[in-house]
Amino acid sequence: MSSSQDVKPGRPTDLAKLEAILRTAGRSFFDVGFAATSIEQVAADANVSKVTVYNHFGDKRGLFTAAVEAECERLRDHFSIAPAEGADLRARLTAIGEAMSAFLSRPEMVQFERRIAAETEQEPAIGEAFLAAGPHRMKAGFAALLAAMNAAGEVAIDDPDLAAEQFAAMCKGMGDLDRRFGRPRDEARDRERIDGAVEVFCRAYATG
Repeated sequence: MSSSQDVKPGRPTDLAKLEAILRTAGRSFFDVGFAATSIEQVAADANVSKVTVYNHFGDKRGLFTAAVEAECERLRDHFSIAPAEGADLRARLTAIGEAMSAFLSRPEMVQFERRIAAETEQEPAIGEAFLAAGPHRMKAGFAALLAAMNAAGEVAIDDPDLAAEQFAAMCKGMGDLDRRFGRPRDEARDRERIDGAVEVFCRAYATG
């Protein structure tokens, strides 16, 4: 088994090392924010050289983007699943709404968004990187799923991108704003929001 001393600066690391870097970076970005995270500390905590981090991610913004992408991967994967033939539309929409609500309600995600918003005041590119790597990528994945459903005749949607925004907005409701300003999550109300979003969405777009 190789040790950290076997990792040579500038050489590609294996998948396990890359995952360790992303886990460590994500934890730091979520815990202390972008400005307080250093590549040197991430490298030390991941047990790799800082040259390795620079070679793979370019700079801190590149590392940040990759860490956010990794953090959002589970939700994006859910959205990217092609509609299964014969599957129930309401059940799939409910699962998507539940995944979205759970993801956005995580205390570390709420804290992370607050930090990013504050740091964007000083460096707008940080906000752009977050939007591109997280929310916009997830919305694109959901819109692609809705487009596939439309092609299959399950729904009649002229603008999948707008429909994805509408569903997400209904699922979040005021709960998203409440959490950003310190209110605890109301799981019962979140359940009602998701159920209501599915009902309204199906009435507006379902063909069956």
